[in-house]
Amino acid sequence: MNQTSSTPRIQPPELHLASQPEDASQPARAGFFQPAEQPALALCALGLLGLGVLALVYGDFALVWQPVAPWFPARTALAYLTGATEVVTALALLFRATSRWAVRILFPGVLLWQLLKVPDLFAAPTVEGSYLSFGETAILLAGAWTLFARLADFAPGSRFAFLTAPRALRLARLYFGLWIIPIGLSHIVYHDATVHLIPMWIPNRSFVAYLTGAGQIASGLGLLFNVLPRVAAYGEAAQLWLYTLLIWIPAVVFGPNTDVQAVFGASGARMPWTALLVTWFPAACALAVAQNTPAKSHS
Repeated sequence: MNQTSSTPRIQPPELHLASQPEDASQPARAGFFQPAEQPALALCALGLLGLGVLALVYGDFALVWQPVAPWFPARTALAYLTGATEVVTALALLFRATSRWAVRILFPGVLLWQLLKVPDLFAAPTVEGSYLSFGETAILLAGAWTLFARLADFAPGSRFAFLTAPRALRLARLYFGLWIIPIGLSHIVYHDATVHLIPMWIPNRSFVAYLTGAGQIASGLGLLFNVLPRVAAYGEAAQLWLYTLLIWIPAVVFGPNTDVQAVFGASGARMPWTALLVTWFPAACALAVAQNTPAKSHS
């Protein structure tokens, strides 16, 4: 036993076969598509792509969102240019190699879109619809800002780095919370129109109209006052997706019913597709904000 125990044991060389293939296969596993900020990023890209295609098909900006006045010179050419930019940007959002440049285009583009809505607030400051329209674009800006902060990938010394700091994400959430309040209020002010948009198979549509407005107002207040902010953000995103699934996808598939036509006054293919996309895109942007909202903010 002593002789056996004193005999030196030859240890086999350690082979790190597992780690080598892991490192070698890392680029293959990463793939071409951007995995970060999903599923909000892909949903935003699809919404933006749809809006771009509509602009190219009709040579015009999205109905109800018309950001450019009819008298603007070369308005149709600008609509085509905007549509092409939206298509390219949407596709670039999907890929790892191009997503950072895509968000660098998306964020200032939506910011410009938001600024074009400012004159409406001064032209009709007592009309709730002005704040509703501004708030819809504000959701897009908050979502675009969130994606920009997460994916723009600026160097620490960049002059734009402050727009990607944690404080910037919090400001985007607060901006989001502030402007979904007038959207919820519009369900109450324009109660009859809201009732018409609720599917007829849902009971007590009048009560549901008030409930949806109250829910959006509660989500906004929750984000502003840091009361269950993650629940508030996801609640708003869920509500917008419910509108998309219950109202606008059926309107595209089966055509808008008489109640929807009573609100929008149009029955062609363009209206339901536009309504679907102008609900889908904000819903995706709201989800982007929700994905980056902590349970309780301490900053």
